[in-house]
This record gives sequence, C-alpha cells and structure tokens, in this order.
Amino acid sequence: MTPAEAPRWLSHEEQLAWRAYLRGSRLLVQALDDDLRPTCQLTEYELISMLSEAPGQRMRMSHLADDIVQSRSRVTHTANRLEQRGWVRRERAKDDGRGVEITLTDAGRAAIDELAPRHLASVRQHLVDALTHEQLMALGDAMAVIRDRLCPNHHEIGIDD
Repeated sequence: MTPAEAPRWLSHEEQLAWRAYLRGSRLLVQALDDDLRPTCQLTEYELISMLSEAPGQRMRMSHLADDIVQSRSRVTHTANRLEQRGWVRRERAKDDGRGVEITLTDAGRAAIDELAPRHLASVRQHLVDALTHEQLMALGDAMAVIRDRLCPNHHEIGIDD
C-alpha cells in the first residue's frame, strides 16, 4: 500500500465527533419513532407528511422515495401498510401511465392532522429545545452541506420551493 492509499485515520476529536453524531442521530430517530407509536412509524409519518405538502397531495412513488431517502422497495412496503389503513391510494401516473403515483386520502389527511402536533412536540423536545438556537442553526447548516454533497440535485418540498 502506497502512502496515498493509506487510510486517513480519524483524530481523537474527529472520532469523538463521529461517534456522538452516529449515536445521537440514531437515538433521536428512535425517540421520534417511539413518540408516534402505536399509531404509526416515523417512516410512515414522513411519507404521509411529504404527500400532505405535495401539489394535489400526490407524488410519483420514485420521486417520493428519493425525497425521503428510502429505497423504492421500502417505500412500496410502507405504502402497502398505509394503503391497508386507507391513508393512501396508488394509481398509474397521469402524465405517462408508466410510473405509479401515490395520493393522500381523506383518512390520511385526518391522520396527519392528528399526528402532526404529537410529532412537532417530539421534535421540539428531543431536538429543538435540547439545543441553543445557534447550535440548531449550525446543525442545520452542517447537515445541508452533507445533503448537498451527497445529493446535489435534491429537492425538498416546502423547503426549497
């Protein structure tokens, strides 16, 4: 192995920061998920939340998968569960008939209306109120850099519109 191929090991400070991020982000997702149960899972909430913000409360499944950073098969499984509850409906894409679009139903809209205050309280408790305003803004800025580096053509409904 040449010196150029040698791994660039993390410094002690970098390792501490990496581990804090890794464990903290996992614990945060777990807490947010726990606070939505037993009504739904965080991944389900994220899906119906994104639909609630989309024009006509409707999106292509592939676009939705990209937006919530989930595989298409995982989004399909999540959509199956939500469809069984009557919260979403899947149909052939209106524009070309090849893709599949997912639409939020009236029951799904009612679920969002019920769950949103609980999710908001959870986000505030476990993230927003745990940090100073400056820390929260720095976290958002840092994660935006990571997002833009890993997905330069991202699109976030309601954020970048």
